[in-house]
Amino acid sequence: MDLAGEDSAGVVQAVSFLRNAALNREMKVGRSVAVIGGGNAALDAARTSLRLGAENVSILYRRTRAEMPAWEEEIEAALEEGIEIKFLVAPVEVVHENGTITGLKCINMELGEPDQSGRRRPVPIQGTEFLFATDMVISAIGQQIDPEFWNQTGGLMSSSGNTIHADPLTCETNIEGVFAGGDAVSGPATVVEAVGAGHEAAISISRFLADQDVRAGRTGRSRDERKKRAQAYVYPPIPKMHEEPRQQPMCIQVNERVTNFNEVEHALSVEAAAKEAERCLNCGLCAECMECVRACPAHAVNHSIKDEVAEVRVGAVILAPGFTTGDPAALKEYGHGRLPNVVTGLEFERMLSASGPSGGHLQRLSDGRIPRKIAFIQCVGSRDVRFKPYCSSVCCIYAVKEAVIAREHTPGLETHIFYMDLRAFGKEFEDYCTRARDEYGVLFSRSRVAGLEETDGHDLIVRFEKDGRSAEEVFDLVVLSTGLDPPADNTELADVFDIELNEFGFAR
Repeated sequence: MDLAGEDSAGVVQAVSFLRNAALNREMKVGRSVAVIGGGNAALDAARTSLRLGAENVSILYRRTRAEMPAWEEEIEAALEEGIEIKFLVAPVEVVHENGTITGLKCINMELGEPDQSGRRRPVPIQGTEFLFATDMVISAIGQQIDPEFWNQTGGLMSSSGNTIHADPLTCETNIEGVFAGGDAVSGPATVVEAVGAGHEAAISISRFLADQDVRAGRTGRSRDERKKRAQAYVYPPIPKMHEEPRQQPMCIQVNERVTNFNEVEHALSVEAAAKEAERCLNCGLCAECMECVRACPAHAVNHSIKDEVAEVRVGAVILAPGFTTGDPAALKEYGHGRLPNVVTGLEFERMLSASGPSGGHLQRLSDGRIPRKIAFIQCVGSRDVRFKPYCSSVCCIYAVKEAVIAREHTPGLETHIFYMDLRAFGKEFEDYCTRARDEYGVLFSRSRVAGLEETDGHDLIVRFEKDGRSAEEVFDLVVLSTGLDPPADNTELADVFDIELNEFGFAR
């Protein structure tokens, strides 16, 4: 800590203190303990002191709670146990008498401009010094490589923070045949990252001894690069997915846990474990855990495939740039995003899929009930001067297809398509619509739907015009046939292939 009086009896280093506690070595703990720092080691030292018999335990941290690097659950657990955390406080001197601690001289801090870590730098407020009574001080302000290591190792290059400079991909140092990883290279990190560095170093050492290229075929990223990549990643939205709270393990009561080192958190119950397993596992950013490879029953995932550039002779090129679907939220009369049993055609497609959220079983999102009556509303956002004045060409056919498949999934299901005029583009599509009506019993109504209204039981009242008169009908589920928009990069693709686009951004 670089404080006057730091060599007094009763000033200990957190890692040594925790090691001795873990090895059940006999230690004398003060009545009043002050822990300096804000990381997990500081919280561990404070909670351990309490269990070893300290009457009062305080943590002094020079920033605010928002900047504390300790895990939130550790902070909450410490506060529950009666440990006091004093923020914006820093020690300036260890006060002692005859080598024994009597207190800490401290000063209040305020946050200034951000430092290299991005956190606002704590700045002392002159004239605010005060004495904090304590008879034991535990320093938990971080670690660095022992300076004697550098004295014994000539020529080894260092990095910022007195760490070893090593290649982030191969773990090579500037000395041939010397490899390094873990906290000695990255600074304080996790056990998993240290183990990972050990794996990478082992590969490099094996290749080095075999006189092979240590870099060939390796595309790993440094810790900082992975962190930046993770922070920059935007997770894609999942339609109709709602958050479920994380299941919390049961903890023993505070008064039962602060006098011993028994396990504080119990395992999840069978019921809680099942609920936790049902929460959506959306990796978003690949952690290379290979679970997708192991889980795929068709063995369709090849995680080790490498990119390659190939030249292929062809007779024709078909461009399939995809599309984006219109957002029906702006059409408030249909209630998408507000009424749970209103879905888009694309969302309904996922419900029909065996790999979908309900395994291909049709059920309402509001209560899981099997729908008996489904309405399909056409031209949602398309052929509408407020949004898209054009016809998207495919909505009628995909609605008819979904209505037919839905009836195959659920015998006795009634499907009703509300359309302005049916546009069956493509070969034999008109015949398919006729079969849907005559063989599958799909109902067709030429009408314009004015809006929806939800009942107390989450059923949906569809209001529409038919034969010049207003009418309404109740459905279990409503599917909106939303139109299509060109993809954002369509212009770039068209420029590459010299394809003319129309005024809406589609190929002319």
